[in-house]
Amino acid sequence: MFREIEIRTKDRVDFVDITSKLKEIVRQSNIEEGLMTVFVPHTTAGITINEHADPSVVSDIKKQLEKLVPANNGYSHSEGNSDAHIKASLIGSSVNIIIRNGEMMLGTWQGVFFCEFDGPRRRKIYLYIK
Repeated sequence: MFREIEIRTKDRVDFVDITSKLKEIVRQSNIEEGLMTVFVPHTTAGITINEHADPSVVSDIKKQLEKLVPANNGYSHSEGNSDAHIKASLIGSSVNIIIRNGEMMLGTWQGVFFCEFDGPRRRKIYLYIK
């Protein structure tokens, strides 16, 4: 099963918790056992699984990524978003999530985040469940 979802990000760097959207899609799929691949088809955005119970975790991740890869650091890329490309490469463009008994097998505190590094924008996320 293939699905495409669209989201709008609000800031240049924005982490959007998409866990509940993914859970609903898994529920609608009626797939009891399988694997869901979540893929981001953008070079300045990514996807990650991390804690979604405490928002300070996302804040800390954003701060550390900015320290590692500052927005303005004399990059050669003429569009002015090299930092976004680098951050997206560090985070990654896909995650796989096991489905068992019709539910995503995430840990108690885990959530799935779309990571925007060059927003605000309208973005796509591709899902493949089998």
